[in-house]
This record gives sequence, C-alpha cells and structure tokens, in this order.
Amino acid sequence: QEQLVESGGGSVQAGGSLKLSCKTSEDQFRNNCIGWFRQAPGKQREGVAAILTGAGATKYDDSVKGRFTLSRDMYNSILHLQMDRLKPEDTGMYYCGVDRRSVRCSLSESLYSDWGPGTQVTVSP
Repeated sequence: QEQLVESGGGSVQAGGSLKLSCKTSEDQFRNNCIGWFRQAPGKQREGVAAILTGAGATKYDDSVKGRFTLSRDMYNSILHLQMDRLKPEDTGMYYCGVDRRSVRCSLSESLYSDWGPGTQVTVSP
C-alpha cells in the first residue's frame, strides 16, 4: 500500500499554531477514515482526530477538542490538521493513517495502516 506523507511540523511556543498536512492517494482519500495520531517520547501512539473523507464526519480526542480542526482538500487528496492554542503536552511525532473498513471513524490505532514517516511537533512552555 502507498505510504501517506505528513508535513507541516515545527517548533512553537505554547499558545501558538501549526497546520499539518497529510498527502494521500486518490484511492486512500476516497470515503475512508483518515486519522491523525501522535507519539510522545516513551509513550504509545495515541489518536488525535479522524475524519470520514466522504461524509466529513469527524472525531476528536477530548484533549484537542476546540483547539484542533480537520479540513479536507478534496482536489489534492490532502487532509489538514489545524492546531491552535498548542500546549507542551501536544509535543510528539504526528502520523496519519488510513482505515478502509470503518463506516464511523474511531481513534483506535489498530484499525489504521499506510502510516507515513511522521512530522515532529515541539511545543515549548
């Protein structure tokens, strides 16, 4: 399967913003769940947000609700994650993956595949 490609990470101070991008193929973007996950050093990868690309239904982890927003670029098959009011605990490597089976997106890592290499987000106090 084709690997997704994440970009847009960087280093910001707390309260700042970053916009991540997940580039997919047309097939991967076609009415599948695409999710963003993150992994902090020494911790397991955890789900952040996901969207069913066809219907646009979203799911956010409680820790990011009201601060992170997903948006779709349907023409270029790109999923964006706008991250505002960033906190130091948002620091980690951010990955995107595809879930081809679910009709309602979850943040269960085991359902996702085609992981990209990730993009690093660092938030300083």
